[in-house]
Amino acid sequence: MKLLITGGAGFIGSNLVRYLLEEYEDVEVINLDLLTYAGNLDNLSGLEANPRYRFVRGDICDPSLVGDLVSGVDAVLNLAAESHVDRSIAHDTPFVRTNVNGTHTLLTAALAAPNPPRFVHVSTDEVYGELPWRDPADADVDTAAERFTESTPLAPRSPYSATKASGDMLALAYHRTHGLDVVVTRCSNNYGPYQFPEKLIPLMVCNAMKGDPLPVYGDGLNVRDWIHVRDHCRGLDGALRKGRSGEAYNFGGDAERTNLQIVKAILEQTGADSGLISFVEDRLGHDRRYAVDATKAKEELSWAPLVEFGEGLAETIGWYGENGAWLKRIESGAYRV
Repeated sequence: MKLLITGGAGFIGSNLVRYLLEEYEDVEVINLDLLTYAGNLDNLSGLEANPRYRFVRGDICDPSLVGDLVSGVDAVLNLAAESHVDRSIAHDTPFVRTNVNGTHTLLTAALAAPNPPRFVHVSTDEVYGELPWRDPADADVDTAAERFTESTPLAPRSPYSATKASGDMLALAYHRTHGLDVVVTRCSNNYGPYQFPEKLIPLMVCNAMKGDPLPVYGDGLNVRDWIHVRDHCRGLDGALRKGRSGEAYNFGGDAERTNLQIVKAILEQTGADSGLISFVEDRLGHDRRYAVDATKAKEELSWAPLVEFGEGLAETIGWYGENGAWLKRIESGAYRV
């Protein structure tokens, strides 16, 4: 199977590239990435000599390049995205360009290919909006009672999630209008190795290891469902191979936590001082709770999350501790080419 993975030098993309090449001897991967601030060839170190792997630096908004690459592959997995909510609030133009225009460029290229490939569009649970707040630590409250399902109406609340929802709808429209073989996936918050240290877990881990303040938005009680990136990669593999055309699939880790719970767990595991917690002004439009119901993926894709959150967090903290050289290059910008 020959695959085009876009955004494969980023956090989830690089983990997916590694997963597929390790799991399958018959998989070939073309990795297309523009190498913007979060795309990092260091994430792919060691793959350069693999005859089943090819890296192409380029823009998913370039129709000529994309058309050449899409032609002849069996499937496209679109992970290229601008994904940081704070950045979208400050300046949303790159989000519209990559998440909407880039997705459109890929879809038109797939449709025009001599043998149109399967198109797996990788999205986020944030397209659903927010859920009523529930305390995940309260044993008397069934936090699974209200979660996003694939039939939940899309109601994005940030420029980032609005552009991702637009990409989702474009992809599904190409299936319904043109018959393109499209599968959409929506995942909860990822964590694990190679994550750029602007997201919650790597930021807090890195700051705790350095003794720097740990900035927590608002009261720290915003709730997210966490999934290890390895489980997400297994889900994407399932969607690629078993997903029904025209359908969406949710992936979640069944690990709801408040942001403050996450920060306190990191402090405990790193041995850092709890006095490092610094509450800061809340993010604009900060969604109070996300959580997904992954029943459909479990039933149709034979998938389930395998990495228990405490175990995965400890492994992640250990990875950042053992990869200081990678982290220094990230922080200095030396990985940029």
